[in-house]
Amino acid sequence: MGFRLWAAGTLLLPIAACAPKAPVLPTGAGTPYPDFAAAHAAATKACSGVNTITVSMGMSGTAGGTKLRGRLDAGFEAPGRARLEGIPPIGKPVFVLVADGGKGSLVLTRQDRVLRDAPPEQIVEALAGVALGPDALRTAISGCGFGMVPAEGRSYSNGWVAATSADATTWLRPSGGSWEVAAAERGAVTVLYSDYASGRPATIRIRSTQQGRTMADITLRLSDIDINIPLERRVFDITPDLPEHPIPLTLDELRRAGPLGGS
Repeated sequence: MGFRLWAAGTLLLPIAACAPKAPVLPTGAGTPYPDFAAAHAAATKACSGVNTITVSMGMSGTAGGTKLRGRLDAGFEAPGRARLEGIPPIGKPVFVLVADGGKGSLVLTRQDRVLRDAPPEQIVEALAGVALGPDALRTAISGCGFGMVPAEGRSYSNGWVAATSADATTWLRPSGGSWEVAAAERGAVTVLYSDYASGRPATIRIRSTQQGRTMADITLRLSDIDINIPLERRVFDITPDLPEHPIPLTLDELRRAGPLGGS
């Protein structure tokens, strides 16, 4: 194959932390909760207006049986813009991923491999086992789950409330007389939040399953967060990161070489 992005050890960092124990989400029908909209609004007050966010994320976990550990620097802007960099202990980023206008481009800087104009969520899935696009990543990392507007709500015996829309559920839990987002589910992806400070989670756990099998279980620890700071257009331009002699890379090659390649 010639390269293997994560398993080769190019992104390994000594982040000594185990994934937090995931809460068990309530099951069953629950009880209708008429005040779900107000609870959801209170829980998402700090994140619902996030149009741009830059953040450094310590990462640990697994994808497709491959252990992931390292640091990601990221920037997001609504709608549909993202920049992700894999940061090694020393030297330039291991990879740079830029998404804009529904298209994503990836540069593997140490191999001069370049993937152009692919669906961003498919690139992220090949890298980390979770199919999330720029806007889904922005809202998830901001603490708002999948950014859905709930249509109904149900309460459970542990005090949690499930605020649901047609395709997603945001789990709310009581906190200090108000509410906070505990988790969000959409399809096969679950996002779990913990370590709240000033209304925002500092730890985010993202899990993805397929036919009962865990495809990814990744914990992100957030730091150096800036919200709604204008981002220059060049942040989302891959051109300055392109090597002098790029070697084309296909999405299928990336899938085979990434953490899911051997699964």
